Amino acid sequence: MKHFRRLHRWLFAPLVYLAALLLLLEDWLWDLGAALMRRLTAWPPLARLEQWICRLGPYAALVLMVLPAALLFPVKLLALWALANGHALLGLTVIVLAKVVGAAAVARLYLLTRPVLLTIVWFARLLGWFLALKARWIARLQGTAAWRQVQALAGRVRRWRQRASSGPRSWTGRFRRLLKRFRARWRT
Repeated sequence: MKHFRRLHRWLFAPLVYLAALLLLLEDWLWDLGAALMRRLTAWPPLARLEQWICRLGPYAALVLMVLPAALLFPVKLLALWALANGHALLGLTVIVLAKVVGAAAVARLYLLTRPVLLTIVWFARLLGWFLALKARWIARLQGTAAWRQVQALAGRVRRWRQRASSGPRSWTGRFRRLLKRFRARWRT
């Protein structure tokens, strides 16, 4: 039994790390989409649509949450068809765009309908279970040496970017001046 558990852990550990990485990517897309949709809601028709969504009942809100995934499913199938027929760049681009648009729509819909959705008992339980599972997986990923190395590398890149773009003699300062000269010549 001990060997089976060890083998089980050894076989499924990469899957847990992959799932945690995908959850982190989904979180990033979620935040990006929520910020994008927040900007778009300044448009009056979208603001009215959001007010209508906030007044929906719990099960109507649940159906509305599933709608973006259902609408984007055929688009993703077409992207897979494009991939299978030799249009790799087109297929990959469509899949990434569908993922970003879907995450943005679901993120905004979730923020609007969350209070109503939490009145559904089974939804509230399922959400609590999922968030706890997600936290465990991400904590497990963040406890690895590989994660610490990636974080250290990201910190070094961040510091390098700050140093590289801080002064007028930096490459970004030079690039900005080059763009200004190019624009000035283009206009004349």
